[in-house]
Amino acid sequence: MPDTTPFGRVATAMVTPMTPDGAVDEGGVRAVARHLVETGHDGIVVNGTTGESATLTEDESIEAVRLVVDEVGDQVAVVAGVGSNDTRHSVEMARRSADVGARSLLLVTPYYNKPTQAGVIAHCTAVADATDLPVMLYDIPGRTAIPFTTETLVALDAHPRIQAVKDAKGDLAATSEVLARTDHLIYSGEDALTLPLLAIGAVGMVSVTGHVAGREHVELLAATERGDLATARQIHTRLLPLVQAMMTTSQGAIMAKAALVELGVIDHATVRLPLVEGPPEHLEILRKGMAASGLAVTA
Repeated sequence: MPDTTPFGRVATAMVTPMTPDGAVDEGGVRAVARHLVETGHDGIVVNGTTGESATLTEDESIEAVRLVVDEVGDQVAVVAGVGSNDTRHSVEMARRSADVGARSLLLVTPYYNKPTQAGVIAHCTAVADATDLPVMLYDIPGRTAIPFTTETLVALDAHPRIQAVKDAKGDLAATSEVLARTDHLIYSGEDALTLPLLAIGAVGMVSVTGHVAGREHVELLAATERGDLATARQIHTRLLPLVQAMMTTSQGAIMAKAALVELGVIDHATVRLPLVEGPPEHLEILRKGMAASGLAVTA
């Protein structure tokens, strides 16, 4: 296994902190980036789903990348999400992200349009051709309605800059086939399945719970790599209450921001419509999940 990659190995899909009036909180962006580095991450994904990329303007997205690169970019791989359902827009985002110092790119399948797999291949190729940066594909059909089929991933493996897949498909058999037939670096994109994916050959994770459990993810990866499955299972089991609290009570960005407020990293859990902050009962579930996973905030 590599020590690191152009995407890092322990990465989190970082939230985009906002002020109470909904503006991007530049100080909050810097604070979260520092927090992630201090808790063991070697990769930060900016403008992913958890970063609320769908409701950021293009300029806000690029500024978020610039801020993270300026704050911690010499310490970690800063991965810029550039996915959209408009290839021209994704190409422009890729170029602008490269200009402000992103080290690599994250590219989801084009959503809503429902292109054929030939269209998916053409879209990804156009974006990968737009810069010299390595590309991580993001396979999450539950959000996009469009999967990367195994044959499509095999075809895209031929492109020298398409090097990785963030796997949130939840199909371990399909992932095993991709590992067998390609050189793609596989990353867990579903926190509840990180251990199974590492066990079959994934090199790391792009998580949501890493906002809270970065050190634990470093330990999980290390235990898996040294073949200490008992320790890996213990960490996996211990983190399940956190995963369930952050990912099943509401959209991940909502609970991740709430958790960062609990930790004192950011001041506000503001999200943009159509997202709304979780109700008090969700915050209580989050607190209980953090406590059950040994990550409660102590006075």
